[in-house]
Amino acid sequence: MITSKKTETQKKLKKLANYIKMQVGSILSEIAINKEELLLRCSLSNLIKVLIFLRDDTQCHFKALIDICGVDYPERRNRFDIVYNLLSTSYNTRIRLKTSTDDNTSVPSATSVFRSANWWEREVWDMYGIFFSDHPDLRRILTDYGFDGHPMRKDFPLTGHVEVRYDDEQKRVVYEPVSLVQEFRNFDFLSPWEGARPLLSDLKNKKVEK
Repeated sequence: MITSKKTETQKKLKKLANYIKMQVGSILSEIAINKEELLLRCSLSNLIKVLIFLRDDTQCHFKALIDICGVDYPERRNRFDIVYNLLSTSYNTRIRLKTSTDDNTSVPSATSVFRSANWWEREVWDMYGIFFSDHPDLRRILTDYGFDGHPMRKDFPLTGHVEVRYDDEQKRVVYEPVSLVQEFRNFDFLSPWEGARPLLSDLKNKKVEK
């Protein structure tokens, strides 16, 4: 039963993949099916065209933008992947669209196509520092306003750049350089459990057992 369902899903995705290839294959660099998911890849210049097609075409109807996320590959020239996860409630189908960029090239904002892209793009900007051109309000959404850097980048230090604490004297939150100094700890001592004398009740129980 499970096998037949998987086979049916594969056929459905292959049919959709062939249709998309026929319609907009010339502006896509990749069309693949991986683990029952349809994956597309396009360039930045064709991103908005592909999103509009997936949303408006009657055979697609991907009306819901579920999520936008980033992935960092520091070893690549275009180190960032931006992943758009779309859902078609009409056909109960999901699709994943990817595009790539480097540190300096901005990504066209998808807010004109999907309103939900507003907060997703702000999150990607906050976590990865990927700039979205024509975004109506591109500012941090998860970290503090004065936060230094973008914490989901692979080159971001594990400790962060500063540590935050509440100063009771100043009655406000203050930023300080990261300090991980640990005092010397001497573990060469006798555990209180090792040096404890046996309880009288324990001695009585041992005598009873004998």
